[in-house]
Amino acid sequence: MRILVVEDDISLNDQLRSALEDAGYVVDAANDGEEGHFLGDTEPYDCVILDIGLPVMDGISVLQRWREDGRAMPVLILTARDRWSDKVSGIDAGADDYVTKPFHVEEVLARVRALIRRAAGHASSEIRCGPLAIDTKSSKATVDGVALKLTSHEFRLLSYLAHHLDKVVSRTELVEHLYDQDFDRDSNTIEVFVGRLRKKLGHDLIETVRGLGYRMSSPEQADKKAV
Repeated sequence: MRILVVEDDISLNDQLRSALEDAGYVVDAANDGEEGHFLGDTEPYDCVILDIGLPVMDGISVLQRWREDGRAMPVLILTARDRWSDKVSGIDAGADDYVTKPFHVEEVLARVRALIRRAAGHASSEIRCGPLAIDTKSSKATVDGVALKLTSHEFRLLSYLAHHLDKVVSRTELVEHLYDQDFDRDSNTIEVFVGRLRKKLGHDLIETVRGLGYRMSSPEQADKKAV
């Protein structure tokens, strides 16, 4: 999963970025509203953490422009303001949730996980696909109750497919959501990771849709195909 952090406090920006990366996310960062708007308008993100009090362009304006342009990624706003009217302004501008400074980083991580799950249609922190269970809180996966030993890239790919059950996900989409903007992107690496995952899963859970990409099917859809 790929996250954008837009925060002008360099120390806080670095703190959030480090915590998100430790939690297994790919993170891009911006320090002002103009740069943040550009990244959010041109790159695909699974969630954005957006400060309201930004230089050059304030966070509310950034968010309003994204929504006007049809950008629908979940947005968590950060604000140092306690007035309820500021929070309402953020929600009315299109934010999905907010956190008031000062905050615990663990709370931000929990809210990010929840926003990503909800955007993909999952209510629980655990995503199940037949014998596979993915715990989005601990970033761990099990098959038939046995823990899988996965690299960070393997887990990201598996988690992205699981978040998008029954949807065909192209190699390009996977590359865009698994690597940051500075990575030398090569869709051929996706095939390598899929091959490794299939061996480790021991079950036929990842389907290749010729010419389109990959799909993980929910048990209900898998049963329909088998009929």
